[in-house]
Formats: sequence, structure tokens, C-alpha cells
Amino acid sequence: MISHFPTLAPSPVTLAFPHIQWDHFGSLRLTAQETALLKMADTNSVEYTVADSRDASMYTRVLLKILHESSSVGCSFGHISTIAEVCNEQQALKVLDADPLGVVIHYTISKLYSIINAFMANDVVTIDKIFYDTNGCILTDQWMTLTRILNRGGGSDLFAQSGSALCLVLIITSSCPSMKVNILEIDENAYLSSFISAKQALEVTVSWIINQLKSSTCNKIALAIPAITALMVAPETRHFFISSGGVKYLCLHLKGKKAATISKDKSGASASVQQLYELTFCLWCMTYDLNESANIREDFARDGLAVQVLTELVSSAPREKVVRVALSALVNLATCSENASQPTVSPRVNGDVFLTDMLACRLLKSIEYLEERQFTDPDIVYDLKKLHKLLEKNYKEMSRWEVYKNEVESGHLQWGSTHTEAFFKENARMMEGKDSDFKLVKVLIALLSSKNDEISAIACYDIGEFVRFYPNGRAIAKRLGAKELVMPLIEHNNVELQRHALQCVSKMMVQNWEFVK
Repeated sequence: MISHFPTLAPSPVTLAFPHIQWDHFGSLRLTAQETALLKMADTNSVEYTVADSRDASMYTRVLLKILHESSSVGCSFGHISTIAEVCNEQQALKVLDADPLGVVIHYTISKLYSIINAFMANDVVTIDKIFYDTNGCILTDQWMTLTRILNRGGGSDLFAQSGSALCLVLIITSSCPSMKVNILEIDENAYLSSFISAKQALEVTVSWIINQLKSSTCNKIALAIPAITALMVAPETRHFFISSGGVKYLCLHLKGKKAATISKDKSGASASVQQLYELTFCLWCMTYDLNESANIREDFARDGLAVQVLTELVSSAPREKVVRVALSALVNLATCSENASQPTVSPRVNGDVFLTDMLACRLLKSIEYLEERQFTDPDIVYDLKKLHKLLEKNYKEMSRWEVYKNEVESGHLQWGSTHTEAFFKENARMMEGKDSDFKLVKVLIALLSSKNDEISAIACYDIGEFVRFYPNGRAIAKRLGAKELVMPLIEHNNVELQRHALQCVSKMMVQNWEFVK
């Protein structure tokens, strides 16, 4: 499924690595043999170093030992955590003098990432043989040191944290039973044991990733992207990420981003289209698990957030590659089915639920616009046609009231035939709801505070029309707090919103609105 492999950007102090004098680091407690092994590895290619299973194991152990000693408990990030850009050799040497252990940590993580990649490309010396054996994990205590880097206080070494998270995920995914090619020919219990032994590291790593996604800064998000992408490789790690709230946090970060431009966060850092693509790509990967679990479908359906985000990405059409993965994710949502092994889940979530959300977000209109464009990618053309057909069929089966109800509940109000006098004259009584709780009126009142002026204006109009055509609508709207929220909008700087707010208040205050009109 993964079409591109996650990569770790070079350390900003890479040019200082050849100048590390291992004999000067007594605190690392390296033996003469270990020092010689490090020097030998620096002079040979990584493929040569890991060609022999014994040498590869010894070298890995030395790197993990260095990482353990250099990141000892209570040690906080030093001078290297302030380095934001790639250093030239002179600058890198200054950092080595100021923060030698910081440079050593960067060196160790860089080398560890390189040999893990080499193991993944080697059919003989693999990650399994180095980090695991048939009796379970043999290097758990050593590589769990990487989790300490993620939780260190006193600063934020971006490279060390990003590299540690990526290395951890690559080691963990290798233990997943689904990644075993010849699992029928081997001891399945041994692989399950390996995955169980890696579970604690997975929990720590995913917790760290979620914390980065909760952040509003682009640097923090960029920090976690390689590890998130690597999580998508195995179903087991994808499912764990989803169960930890991964869908929600990815969507919350993507929500509201105008993909046609490059946005800036509070720190002034830019969120590139590439970052937008990579996060959408991860969301797309997770849609392939929709038929595996009702819980996963519910995570995607919750609050209609995933559909809103993907529709916004398609509508804003930032780059062709973003549109491609967003469209493909929407197709997966639209065509997913209920899990037969979980028939009691309520409410049942399937493709029809997602199609209804898509219609509420006016995706059909966006699809029709995109079909007029000339796309070079045949996958985009195919997905556009498929979605158009599914949406049109679903739309024809829905009543005008269902269309309106779904639109209001989605929060994506747009002017159309359901926001007219004729519509409310016919459907005003439907606003009371099945339980007479006036849920839609409450949603409209909440939308008065929307940051989108057009949505607030439409909410004003709809509330006013409800007041006109529902018996005692004025008293109900006032009791639910509509008047208090509409009044300030009369002085809003948006003239159109100001006009609709004034009309709404007038409808709530005047008995015979027709005379005023």
C-alpha cells in the first residue's frame, strides 16, 4: 500500500560526525573493541557492515549502548537543540565543542536508521534476526532507550526525537505478524511474542505522535510525519494508531487548511503542500481498514469530520497529488460495508452514511466542477466518475428535508433551494424533531458563532424563517438563546451578515413580518 518510504532528513550537524573522537568519551564506557568497531564501520559502507549477522548484531549493540549512556536519565537536551538549520563544517565543529554528547546522539540515531534500512533490504540479516529471535525480543531493553529520547525534558531536539520515533516504528512494524512473508512455515507464536514484547514501545511512540498532532505548530507536525507514515505499513500498527484517536487528530490538523496556499502557524513556520499531502496520504491508508472493524468506521464517521476535511481538500484542489489521495479516500468511505461479524453495532455505519455526509458538504457540486478540468492522472478521472455516480444515486433517494437536515448537522451551510421561504413554509414543523427537542434549531443557533460569515448569515436567515412559519416559533427561538447571539451580529463589519441578522431580529420581534417586508 505504501507507495513511498518514510525518510529521515540528515542531522543538521552531519559534517561533525567524522570529527568525533571516541577515546575522549569516557562517560560512554566503550571498550577498545567497541571503539575499533565504530571506526571500522565509519570507513566501510553500511551494507558491508551488516553483511555478517554477528558483526551486524555487535555493531547494533554498540550503537544502542552509546545511545543509552549519552541519553542517561536526568540528562536534558543541550546546545544542539537550538540548531534549526543545516550547519557548514565550521559551524558543526563549534556545536561539537559546545555539546559533544548532543552530536553523539545525532550520530547514533543517524547510523541506527541507516542500518535498519539496510536490514530491511537484506534477506539474510534482517531486523528480526538482530532485534528479535524465536524466544522473543533479545534487545528490547536496549532499543527501548529510544523511547527515552521522546520523553526527555529541558528542550526539544527535533532531529533526535523525529529519528528516534521513526527508528522505533520501523523496528516495531517488523514484529507485526502481518509483515511475515512465510508465516505458515514458521512458529507463529514466536512472532506474536515479538509483537507483544514491542507493545510498550508502540504505546509510548504513538502517544508521542499524538502529542505532536495536538500541537498547532508546523514544526511539531513535520517532526511526527515520518513515524506516522511508517505506522501505515502494517495493519496492526495502523489499527493501534486509529484506536488512539489518530483519525480525529489528523483531521483536526487538516481541517480548515486552504490547500491552494502555504499557511503559517503561530511561530511563523510554513505548512507546505507536501506536508498536506503526506497527512492526507496517511488518512487514505487508514480508509483501507474500514471493512475490518465497525469501530474504525465509527471513528471515520464521528462528527462527519473526516468527510468534511477530505471534501475541503478536494474542493480547494491544491495539487493533483493531494486531490488524488483525498478522492481515493472518499471512494473508500463511500463503498465500505458493514462488518458481518459485528451485526449488533448501533448505529450501523456504512458507505451510505458517508455518502449522506458528502452530500451535506456539497461534494457533488465540487465533483461536477472538477470533471470539467483536464487531469493527467487516470485514477483521478476514474474516482471522479465513480463518486459522481454514487452521489447522484444517493441524492435522488433523499427527500429535500433529508438533504437540509444533513447539511445543517454537518455545519456546512450554503445558499440553495433549502434556504428559501417556500422550503420553510412546507417544512417548518419538521424542525421540532422526533423527540420535540428542536435539535436543528439548536445547531443553527450554535452556527451563529461560526467563523465563516456566510454560514452565520444563512443561520440567521433559517432561524428567522423558522420563527415566521412554526407556531410559537418566536418564543422557542428566544428561549433557546437565539436573540442574544443574533443581536451583536447587527453591528458586524460584514454588510451581508449584518443585513440577515437585522432581519432575523425583526422576525423575532414583529408579529406581522409581511407588513415590514
